[in-house]
Amino acid sequence: MTNAVPADKPERSETSRGLAPGRSAIQDADLSTTPRVEGNPGAPHQSFAALRHPGYRMYLLGNAFAMAADSTEHVVTYWVAFQKFQSPALGGFAVLSHWLPFLLFSAYAGALADRVDPRRLVQIGMALFMFCSVAWAVLILTDTLQMWHAAVLLLIHGCAGVFWGPPGQLLIHDIVGPAQLPSAVRLMATSRYMGLLAGPAIGAVFLLAFGPVYGLLINAVLYVPLMLWLWKAPYGPRYRIGEQPRPAVRGFGDIIETARAISSNRVIVSMILLAGSASLFISNAYQAQMPEFGRDLGHGDPGVSYSTLLGADAAGALTAGVVLESRGLLQPNPRSAFILAMLWCCAIAAFAMSTSYPLALVLLFAAGFLELSFYSMAQSLVQLHAPAPIRGRVIGLYSVAALGLRTFSGITIGIAGGFIGIHWSLSLSAIVLLAILALLFAILAPQRATPEGSSS
Repeated sequence: MTNAVPADKPERSETSRGLAPGRSAIQDADLSTTPRVEGNPGAPHQSFAALRHPGYRMYLLGNAFAMAADSTEHVVTYWVAFQKFQSPALGGFAVLSHWLPFLLFSAYAGALADRVDPRRLVQIGMALFMFCSVAWAVLILTDTLQMWHAAVLLLIHGCAGVFWGPPGQLLIHDIVGPAQLPSAVRLMATSRYMGLLAGPAIGAVFLLAFGPVYGLLINAVLYVPLMLWLWKAPYGPRYRIGEQPRPAVRGFGDIIETARAISSNRVIVSMILLAGSASLFISNAYQAQMPEFGRDLGHGDPGVSYSTLLGADAAGALTAGVVLESRGLLQPNPRSAFILAMLWCCAIAAFAMSTSYPLALVLLFAAGFLELSFYSMAQSLVQLHAPAPIRGRVIGLYSVAALGLRTFSGITIGIAGGFIGIHWSLSLSAIVLLAILALLFAILAPQRATPEGSSS
């Protein structure tokens, strides 16, 4: 990584920093360029390229522990809440509280990461996660857990994810740079799915071996490695060479100005619309309806067959991360991202109408493979093309679309499914999304990705 930049750099005037007098860095950000991704076309492909960075290996490992802990906490606390309150409304609030903070605050978290050290923001997120696990354990131990306690802790847990999300993605760029960013983003997404796969298993072991109280206390420790490593990790604003002026955080106005700054960049705009449309119409909302799908496929009771149905999607995503990284396949390209997303729609629609259990497993596996492929590709393109002074803000906008809009995917699938059936609601959602993506592909998708940040 680069050497540290002295913290006491002299202030430069607006003119010397390349800004027009009276204009802010965010207004001039569309004139900035992203670093060129250098590469030798004749050089052999390096599998798992980002893992060659020692700092990234530690960061990935810490994130993997945190992701597993996040998933494990959900398993334990959802079980405890269901046993105590038997409330479907609380279950619905759990989903809402998880994604709504991303919708409301991701853009602000990204803007904050442009101004302050993103390491500290991620540490705040880890501290909030730990607080939630310990608070759940204490309330269960003292038998004082009430529904409002659960609602507050679920909301804090959702906000912790916002502190972790955009700032954590900004750190990836600081650690590996633009050349290895696609590999790093894809590996990070793969570790997320590993956490989703490991979380239920770890949660079940904790419940059986330690009980919910001690299981949650042990789970809180899993957040510690990332929190401690970030304390002295040599990344962030102080270690960037050629640091450009970073605009101050100014609330909602940041969102509007950032949208204007990137409006001429078709790569960023198309990828934000792609991720936002996929999250709004489908996302992972069908996972919550899996008991009904399992019942209709003849495997609705708890058991190996039902667990396999639940894990097929995550297994496909995990396979995608390993295969694509090891072979160097599907390098970031906006047209490829759209095609993969449209194929994902086809796999989801086919699963929704499937009456064969083996075919459903294959389709879910394919859906997971395609989902990781196009989401990680879209995120890589957004980060590569984001102007450096407002990269955190652009990542924040992407998070609003890719994560925040998942708040409403339960409406398009779950609520609509109550009227027309879950199979029809999911298949129609996939068909509508396919049509929207095809339209966006025809209108917005650039012919090729240009690492220099061109809008063509």
